[in-house]
Amino acid sequence: MISTLTVEAVLLPNGWAQNQTIVTNDGVITDIREASKAECEHVLKGRLLAGFFDTQVNGGGGILFNDKPSVAHIETMALAHLRYGTTAMLPTIITDNADTMAAAADAVAEVMASGVASVKAIIKGVHFEGPFLSKAKKGVHDERFIRSPSDAEIATITRKDIGRVLITVAPETIDVGFIKEMVSEGVVVSLGHTNATFDEVQHAIDAGATGFTHLYNAMSALTSREPGAVGAALLNTQTYCGFIIDHFHLHPRSAELALKVKGEKRAILVTDAMAHAGSDLTTIPFFNTEIARKGDKLTTPDGTLAGSCLDMHSALVNAVDGCNVTLEQASVMASTTPAHFMGVENEIGSIALGRNADFVLVDQRNQLKQVWSKMRVVF
Repeated sequence: MISTLTVEAVLLPNGWAQNQTIVTNDGVITDIREASKAECEHVLKGRLLAGFFDTQVNGGGGILFNDKPSVAHIETMALAHLRYGTTAMLPTIITDNADTMAAAADAVAEVMASGVASVKAIIKGVHFEGPFLSKAKKGVHDERFIRSPSDAEIATITRKDIGRVLITVAPETIDVGFIKEMVSEGVVVSLGHTNATFDEVQHAIDAGATGFTHLYNAMSALTSREPGAVGAALLNTQTYCGFIIDHFHLHPRSAELALKVKGEKRAILVTDAMAHAGSDLTTIPFFNTEIARKGDKLTTPDGTLAGSCLDMHSALVNAVDGCNVTLEQASVMASTTPAHFMGVENEIGSIALGRNADFVLVDQRNQLKQVWSKMRVVF
């Protein structure tokens, strides 16, 4: 079905354009042109951005993906984040037993094959955050389940029916041959929860790793005599870095410094959201401990940060208000760059011909006004 909308200002790949009409067919953009008074099916006041793509979503709407992964849980998570502009996401399964991680893959495969209308357009694949991580930098990951790769788990990670796959690994805990195998199978490899030296990280990059999971957090720091994972991330211009900009994971100036070094074409805004996001939950059980919310901060009883209750719209606003980036730059980091990182830039991530009609409408103060998914107003 052909639909049109006219908007005051829209962020296109080459910058802002005023008074534009966007034409779509079955939820895909087919034309963008100067507005005509005759074209008024939908008239929007405000600034139109591409829908956000969150590559690290552990939970939302009261659901943690690790808790019995299922289609229903994915749907709850997706809809909880959709209302804040996340029109594409990777459900993220953190370190757990092999059966749970395999069940996560099964659930994602079912969503992608079944045509679950409410979420199929949103789910782009899966993120395995672990279990091949450093115990020294485990964060809240359960040490009992940190392990080396097995043939069965490699088969799960490299399944061809679960969309785009992202895996976070600690390079010092695995052989570079594992990274090469993952890349050859189309898996995107990100480095995180790692205590690796600069050289170990560089070997992983040479083997095909292209990303860093939540830069600065749970990784070896940049020091005068050992650049560590942080130094390698900043020095390698072709790698991508995720940032949790929630006022707790990063000092604004640390974030600003890294964003300036990486630039918006290599920086990615993520939420690392837990079940609390999009819900009024305060405390949830989590493996052998619990995660409690105080304000907007999530911690375990010993004070360890435990993901976030962040949403992507808030991440964008926090970046603009606190890290000295423009709305245009933040929008690229929330939409375009993650799409390139995951290899789906021809489908989502920008307002351009052939892309899904996924939009976020904000006002002059960057407050959220509307969310569109495949040319449908969803919030």
